[in-house]
Amino acid sequence: MTEATGPPGLDVDGLSRWLGRSHPDLAGPGPLTASLIPGGRSNLTYRVDGAKTPLVLRRPPLGHVLSTAHDMRREHRIITALHGIIPVPRTIDLVDDTEAREVTGTDFFVMEHVAGTVMSGPEQNASWEPKGLGRLGIELAEVLADLHAVDPAAVGLGDFGRPDGYLDRQMRTWRRQYDASRSRDLPALDALQERLAASAPAGGTGTGIVHGDYRLDNVLIAGEPGAPRIAAVLDWEMATLGDPLVDLGMLGMYWHIRELSGGEAAAGSIVAGAGYPDFEEVVDAYAARSGIAVPDLSWYRAFACYKLAVILEGIHYRYTGGQTVGEGFDTIGTLVRPLAEEGLARAPAGKDT
Repeated sequence: MTEATGPPGLDVDGLSRWLGRSHPDLAGPGPLTASLIPGGRSNLTYRVDGAKTPLVLRRPPLGHVLSTAHDMRREHRIITALHGIIPVPRTIDLVDDTEAREVTGTDFFVMEHVAGTVMSGPEQNASWEPKGLGRLGIELAEVLADLHAVDPAAVGLGDFGRPDGYLDRQMRTWRRQYDASRSRDLPALDALQERLAASAPAGGTGTGIVHGDYRLDNVLIAGEPGAPRIAAVLDWEMATLGDPLVDLGMLGMYWHIRELSGGEAAAGSIVAGAGYPDFEEVVDAYAARSGIAVPDLSWYRAFACYKLAVILEGIHYRYTGGQTVGEGFDTIGTLVRPLAEEGLARAPAGKDT
């Protein structure tokens, strides 16, 4: 058995053999190189150079893969279906490598690399004019409205999820994920979980494709300093069919997350004075594009805090067990408690509270 080559989780020599065999039209004259793209805290993403065009490979994390999470097939399917409708990369292939163990030893998929910048910190705001960042915030809302307007059946995604009972199922799902990642006492998160379960709304504005983690630092930005634009929406691993207001609540939580965390443990470039619109303006832009009246988002913003807290607790669990790679994992768990407390402050009282 030959020794694996490349960054952790990816055998570059194996990828070279696979690419030459399965997609010879993409194979380049020289050897492939790969690097882990920083910023991801769940599925692992690698940039691959040396082919005829730069590529991106996605695979699950190295360990503690929870059931229903990190599903490469679902992520590949939705990106493929939405290409040409929503700005997403063009997918190339989906591979089951669990038996051959040539490349990752897992399911993985490959897509074209899209040039652009991930707005992961306030320092990147200097590349754009304030008026451009203002327009970018509005475009983020408009792209989300466009996603929610897509007819799932028309793009082959009619069976991508079960929208009936979506919010109740979400609560059960994230309760399971939390239980599978427990390693410390988090009373505020436990209380938030119970409050949300007792106060879930009957329904929002209908059913649509839900991204599941929609935020500024999950898109690629390109364009001129005065006119940045969204080049691609990334990280579709939690996408399903359900209540679109979940996405809007998540976007609202991320709009203020640097204030919540003191700017230390949370990614994102949205800070006061940079030019970004207030979140209320973002909601208005979403409403105008979608043609709906957006109801009160208190439950949805509290649910966003809970969901992210559970995700980060799972990452903290993997990090403490030495089961993930990349920078920033040592502090990721510090945001769980502030998120839970913020969620409790926003969550409406339940019927029995």
